[in-house]
Amino acid sequence: MSFESTPEQQAIREAVLQSCAPFGEDYWLEHDRTGEFPHQFYAAMAQAGWLGMAIPEAYGGSGLGVTEAALMMQTVAETGAGMSGCSAFHINIFGLMPIVVFGTEAQKQRFLPPMVQGQVKSCFGVTEPNTGLNTTQLKTRAVLKGDRYVVHGQKVWISTAQVADKILLLARTTPIEECKSHSHGLSLFYTDLDRNKVAVRLIEKMGRKAVDSNELFIDGLEIPVEDRIGEEGQGFKYILHGMNPERILIGSEAIGIGRAALRKAATYAQERVVFDRPIGKNQGIQHPLAANWMELEAAHLMMLKAAWLYDQGRDCGAEANATKYLGAEAGFHACERAILTHGGFGYAKEYHVERYLREVMIARIAPVSREQILSYIAERVLGLPKSY
Repeated sequence: MSFESTPEQQAIREAVLQSCAPFGEDYWLEHDRTGEFPHQFYAAMAQAGWLGMAIPEAYGGSGLGVTEAALMMQTVAETGAGMSGCSAFHINIFGLMPIVVFGTEAQKQRFLPPMVQGQVKSCFGVTEPNTGLNTTQLKTRAVLKGDRYVVHGQKVWISTAQVADKILLLARTTPIEECKSHSHGLSLFYTDLDRNKVAVRLIEKMGRKAVDSNELFIDGLEIPVEDRIGEEGQGFKYILHGMNPERILIGSEAIGIGRAALRKAATYAQERVVFDRPIGKNQGIQHPLAANWMELEAAHLMMLKAAWLYDQGRDCGAEANATKYLGAEAGFHACERAILTHGGFGYAKEYHVERYLREVMIARIAPVSREQILSYIAERVLGLPKSY
């Protein structure tokens, strides 16, 4: 097994760095202050073709694998863009894969090219206030009336809904008590986000201010039947297709943030002089940073394994979850250490590391908690009994 990046992967990294070059740390710091969506960055990434990285070439994409997508997103995060940069177009990379796999040819032609070209922005409507990660218990209802579904319900933690034109929505079309299994009766839709029927309420949050998070209140949203993806009642199965790639990408992005923080910390440790010597001469500074490097590299290797397995069509559930867990932990530890290395200045926004810490926290929480991943590994890999 080779640990060298292929020439194509090296070229992707170099090209991504070039695309991100006009959007330095100060750009992201300003958007962190204002909360304005990074429209210029989004347009630049669309023009460079990165929004369609994993979309088949027939629909305007590059047709590349999750490995290349993960390396691309890691590079974006590493430039200082952090989660703000990655989350601006995260759904483009993995979120619309159910359309690629289960959509009709007409749906693919209608939905995918505008997304790849950056003409439309999308959001992902799954999580609800009273169900959390227990997706099969979703309460949002879509009732078929003639040639349209009428939807009522509520969603929460929906990213980019302030600027989105479309929503990939999971809703219950068959009451749960009428289903053989709780995972049945959920249907997936990709449709216009009609703001006359959907109230979008911003959630003020800890980090990633430039990419909004929201509550959605859906009251009578009408969805044409032709906007349903696949068969009615099979939506839960469809969204599972994007979960492993999502975990791999989140872990990869956290590694990128950790590398950015580690780079800042090492540079500061070389330049900061206290008691007539650079603080980087002290092993109390050196050793923790060295440990951060090792932890990030180990998480990166797990990411490569998980992505390779997925691209080969092999089972990668354990590895994808491990990537998300290890990447988030390594990224967090590197960001925390970067602040401690900077001392008081680590608390100052102009040094950027406090922003990295706020943004990397997302990877420890979502889209699945650390504890759920540990339970998954314990049960599925180690064969231990289910704990809940």
